[in-house]
Amino acid sequence: GAEQREKQYRAHRGFGDRRGGVISARTYFYADEAKCDQHMETFLRCIDASGGSSEDGFSAIKLTALGRPQFLLQFSEVLVKWRRFFHQMAAEQGQAGRAALEMKLEAEKLQEALANLGIATKGESQHWFTGENLGMSGTVDLLDWNSLIDSRTKLSKLLLVPNMQTGQLEPLLSRFTEEEDLQMKRMLQRMDVLAKRAAEKGVRLMVDAEQSYFQPAISRLTLEMQRRFNKDRAIIFNTYQCYLKEAYDNVTVDVELSRREGWHFGTKLVRGAYMEQERERAAQIGYEDPINPTYEKTNEMYHRCLDYILEEIKHSRKANVMVASHNEDTVKFTLCRMMELGIHPSEKKVYFGQLLGMCDQITFPLGQAGFPVYKYVPYGPVNEVLPYLSRRAQENRGFMQRANRERDLLWREVKRRLLAGSFFGSSH
Repeated sequence: GAEQREKQYRAHRGFGDRRGGVISARTYFYADEAKCDQHMETFLRCIDASGGSSEDGFSAIKLTALGRPQFLLQFSEVLVKWRRFFHQMAAEQGQAGRAALEMKLEAEKLQEALANLGIATKGESQHWFTGENLGMSGTVDLLDWNSLIDSRTKLSKLLLVPNMQTGQLEPLLSRFTEEEDLQMKRMLQRMDVLAKRAAEKGVRLMVDAEQSYFQPAISRLTLEMQRRFNKDRAIIFNTYQCYLKEAYDNVTVDVELSRREGWHFGTKLVRGAYMEQERERAAQIGYEDPINPTYEKTNEMYHRCLDYILEEIKHSRKANVMVASHNEDTVKFTLCRMMELGIHPSEKKVYFGQLLGMCDQITFPLGQAGFPVYKYVPYGPVNEVLPYLSRRAQENRGFMQRANRERDLLWREVKRRLLAGSFFGSSH
C-alpha cells in the first residue's frame, strides 16, 4: 500500500551505515560539501586516466559521492509517489495490471479527475498538457506523465497528490530549505562538470546503481544527463540492477524515452550488489521486498532485459550495453543472440566487463575474438581496496572453483606447448 511504499524512501537510523551486508560495492558517506568536491576531483582524475590509456575508455561514478544522500531519498520519494499516482489513475480507468508502457490515460478524464480531487483546475491541467506538448493524441502515458516533473525546473514547486489510504491531499514534496536547495544544485553542477570532462576526453561515464531507495532519483538524474550528452553517441551510461523486480519495467520505459527523444541509450546491466541489506531493511521497516525471490529469477530478469536491449540495437543501432557479468552462461547467451540478430562485435554496441583479476578465462578469449571487453579496475589506499576485493571474492562463491578451472586450462596449454616443442614460440 501507499504507506508501505513511502517507508522505503525515508532515512532510518538503523540503516545509516550502508555497508552492512554489502559485499561488493563501495559506499560513500556524506561529510560536507568540501568532501563532495574532493570526490569530484578524484572522478575527474579517473576520467583523465581512462582517456589517456584507451580510445574507448569507461569511468564509473557514484552519485552518493557527489552530494547529500538525503536529497536522493527525498527526490526518489517524489518520483515514486508521482508514478504511483499515475498507476492509481490508470486503475480507475480500468487499466490495472497492464505493462507500464501500455497504460494510457484519456486526457479529458484525467483533467476531470485532477479537478475533482482538488489538485488542479481544468484550466491549469490543460496548461500542463499543452504547455508540455502532451496529450496531442488525447491520451497521456507514463512518459508524458513523468515529464511533468522536470528535475531542473519544477523540483521545488509544491504539488499536491492524494494519499489513497487517508483520502487527504499531501504535498508531493516538502519544500527544501535554502541550504538543501543549494546542496541539490551543487550535486547537479558536479555531475555536469564530470559529464563535460568525459565528453571532452572521449570517455564513457557509467553512473553506478545504488540502494533501491536512492535509485529512482539516481536514474532520473542520469536520464537528464543522457538527454543532454547522448545526442550523437552514448557517453552517459545508466546502470540497471536485475535482481530488482521492477528492472524490466525500468529498462523498457527508459529505452522508449530515448526512442521518442532521439538520443543514444547507454546502459550497464548488473545483477546487483545490495541484496542482503535490501532484504533486511524491507523486513525490519515493513515494505515489500524489492528483490527477486531466487537467483534463477534474477538470471531470467537479466536475460530478459539484455534481450530487449539487443533487439533495440538491431532495430535502431542507437542503443549500447555493457554486459557486466562474471556468469559464463550470460556471456554465451549474449554471443548467441548477437549472432542471431546480426550484431557484429566491430560495431562496438555490446561491451563485456569483468573485475580485474577475476574471470580471465572469460575476458581473454572474448578479447582475442574481437569483442570489446573491459577490466573494471578498483584502486586506492590498500586499507580501503583490500576489504573491497576480499568481499568480491566472498560474493563470487564459485570463484575458487573457477580459479581451479583456469589453472587446469593453463596447465593443459603448458603441456600442449611442451609436447609440440613450441613453448618459447611466438605464435600465441
